Amino acid sequence: MALLSALAAQLLHITLMLLAAPLVVGVTRWLKARLMGRRGASPLQPLRDWAKLLRKRPVLAENASVISEAAPYAGFAACLLAIALVPSFAQGMALAPLGDLVLLAGLLTVARVALALAGMDVGTAFGGLGAAREMSFAAFAEPALLLCVLTFAILAGTTNLDAVAVAMRDGGLGLRVSLALAAVAMLAVAVAENARIPVDNPATHLELTMVHEAMLLESSGRHLALWEAQSALRLTLWLALLLAVFLPFGTAPAGSGPLAWVAGLLAWLLKMGALCLALAVFESAVAKMRVFRVPEFLGAALLLALLAVALLFVSTGLA
Repeated sequence: MALLSALAAQLLHITLMLLAAPLVVGVTRWLKARLMGRRGASPLQPLRDWAKLLRKRPVLAENASVISEAAPYAGFAACLLAIALVPSFAQGMALAPLGDLVLLAGLLTVARVALALAGMDVGTAFGGLGAAREMSFAAFAEPALLLCVLTFAILAGTTNLDAVAVAMRDGGLGLRVSLALAAVAMLAVAVAENARIPVDNPATHLELTMVHEAMLLESSGRHLALWEAQSALRLTLWLALLLAVFLPFGTAPAGSGPLAWVAGLLAWLLKMGALCLALAVFESAVAKMRVFRVPEFLGAALLLALLAVALLFVSTGLA
């Protein structure tokens, strides 16, 4: 019975994430439009766009290799597997033992590399420019993320996401300065990983400022739909990851039944809606920074994560 319950929770979690991904993007766009005094598109508009693109054949350049054909599927599969490992409304799901934070970082890297390779494959100037910027930003973002993982590993004794969430929910870690520093660092990395303001503007197509969009200029049809779906899954994954690590309250414990799942689902939806509102307010209040300032932004996140680890080493006597 426990195995069947874990499998059922896992299937419901994957279904929830796939349904939530387009809504997270659509609701965030709608909230930004309302905050700016505009009516805004329907929150279901991303679903309509993807349905339209999936009905169209991709148009490939003459010199495109198999990379341009395989990269969208590889990137989407990596994001789909990663999002299956991040708990949402319940803990103790079937794939919970595999939900390692280092594995999640590796899957996100696979998706990023697939996008960069697709951008460089055709050999256009903008694709190469966007790929170069993406990988240079990753050189700062990935070490910051791994240092945050090290912080959780020192505190919880493991890098398993479910175990970290349980330790945070039970209050065993307490309130620590190192956790606050790691939270700020992870927020900065999340903004950069999802190409959001102030690092990048997902709604712009200005040639000299594009990062994520520059790598998608040669994509069309169902390939473009997969890239857009991957972007939505990545945003949902990061929001769910922040909730699982820093706000795990209300999540149904492992081995619980459907009633606890319903309560956990309602709590997760409320928290996810609050994060979407916070993201919309933040992006409406700040401006996009210059591309050359992004390494400084991510470098500050790296330093904060390093300081969090250093403080833990000193406070726990591991130095």
